[in-house]
Amino acid sequence: MIAGSVAGTIEHTAMHPVDTIKTRMQAIHPPGHAGSSLREVLRTVVQKDGVRGLYRGVGAVAAGAGPAHALHFAIYEWAKQSLGGHREGLHPLETAAAGCVATVVNDALMTPVDSVKQRCQLEGSPYRGVLDAARQMLRHEGIGAFFKSYRTTLVMNVPFTAMHFSVYETAKRLACHGMYLDDETLRVQLVAGGLAGGCAAAVTNPLDVVKTRLQTSGATDPAKYEQTAVLPTLRQIVREEGLQALWQGIKPRVLFHVPAAAVCWGTYESMKTLLRGQ
Repeated sequence: MIAGSVAGTIEHTAMHPVDTIKTRMQAIHPPGHAGSSLREVLRTVVQKDGVRGLYRGVGAVAAGAGPAHALHFAIYEWAKQSLGGHREGLHPLETAAAGCVATVVNDALMTPVDSVKQRCQLEGSPYRGVLDAARQMLRHEGIGAFFKSYRTTLVMNVPFTAMHFSVYETAKRLACHGMYLDDETLRVQLVAGGLAGGCAAAVTNPLDVVKTRLQTSGATDPAKYEQTAVLPTLRQIVREEGLQALWQGIKPRVLFHVPAAAVCWGTYESMKTLLRGQ
């Protein structure tokens, strides 16, 4: 749990600027506005808000990522052990199933945090900071506003985590076998983590767009999506904006998850070794 807490906090705070750009690209745009490129969004944020604009909402993830990832990795290790994923050889199905079990708990803690964070990250955000956003959401929209995207988050993160964890464990074992290593090295963990994060992020980007829209709807404009179910919201986005809207933000999302996953797994495995005194 300590290793997971440290890994999650470092991952989310270190990569927060990229996440801010991704959120801006995926959020609702004014009519007739087709969105902006990664470079244009970065330039706009820095020009309007300075470098600190890239870190709006970081307090929410700094506070929430530690406890959420502590439980996430603890449950993952327990589930992997219970399902037989610790045995010798490749066990991608057991690893994927363990990751799915862990993400249900993790998302219950991270969805409210993510909702507040994304409200703060929006261009022209009406909130003075994380606490102000949380207070206003609770006062004007009720407790449901914090969990509006929970179902969408699960629909996205269950396949994301299944692919992420199974690719990571498989890539580690293949790399170690190919290089005839008795023990996996930090380099192997970083490469395997980056590969796993990038693949999972690219495949699940359309669902991430839906999640972002649900979490930010009503922040700067009247709520646009009446339902919180995945398919109706996805169909509405495609109907009004076309299929290309589902791929908004894919570049910063992949750019976020490749180094973020590498940092997270590298930190997690290193902290486990350190805490065991090895």
